[in-house]
Amino acid sequence: MGESALPAPVQIEGFEVRDAYHEELDSLTDSLVEMTRLVRSAMARAVTALLDADLRLSEEVISGDEHVNKIDADIEATVFDLMARQQPVAGDLRTLITALRMSGDLERMGDLAVHIAKTARRRHPESAVPPELQAIVLEMGQIAERMIAKTGSVIASQDVEMGLELDADDDQMDRLHRRLFDLLLSPKWQHGVEPAVDITLAGRYFERFADHAVHVAENVVYLVTGQRPEEIVDSA
Repeated sequence: MGESALPAPVQIEGFEVRDAYHEELDSLTDSLVEMTRLVRSAMARAVTALLDADLRLSEEVISGDEHVNKIDADIEATVFDLMARQQPVAGDLRTLITALRMSGDLERMGDLAVHIAKTARRRHPESAVPPELQAIVLEMGQIAERMIAKTGSVIASQDVEMGLELDADDDQMDRLHRRLFDLLLSPKWQHGVEPAVDITLAGRYFERFADHAVHVAENVVYLVTGQRPEEIVDSA
């Protein structure tokens, strides 16, 4: 009777270890979603600071980036730890690799929001954005916010269709980016070199922010399907 009872604790212990392992995998998703929330807030405040020359908001965005960086570092440490301890294969390995990639993209998105906030701080108490460009910059900020919000939903739900939608949002950002350059290069530009440089850099920050959001969504698509978005489109 004693011998027949021996296997049970081993099976239970193994189950508990695997259960804890998958809880750690799930925690990576929670951390990534939290990063999207923080980055969205940072971008919203950075855009307001840029348009309104709000120094307080600028400083909040800059100091708040430490939280995003910490989550990124924690995700990296967790991924490497799980790889070392669990030696994952197949789907679990793909989960860890994509989590690492997405975390890096989200961390850089936080940095881009900081760059925008620093532009606002550098030009304070004046606004870095001339009145005739404020509507375009505001729209670029709104698209950036919409994209990072959608990115968070894609990560949480692993919704492939929603992930593929971010390409269209990125196209809108690219069109506004080109429009911004058209206005900067127009003979009607009256604001000199420094504002032109500020706007050029800000436009680039928004454009890169959108690109990183697309990269995150692409990694979710790959995680769920094992295919890159272009492969799905080609096979449709």
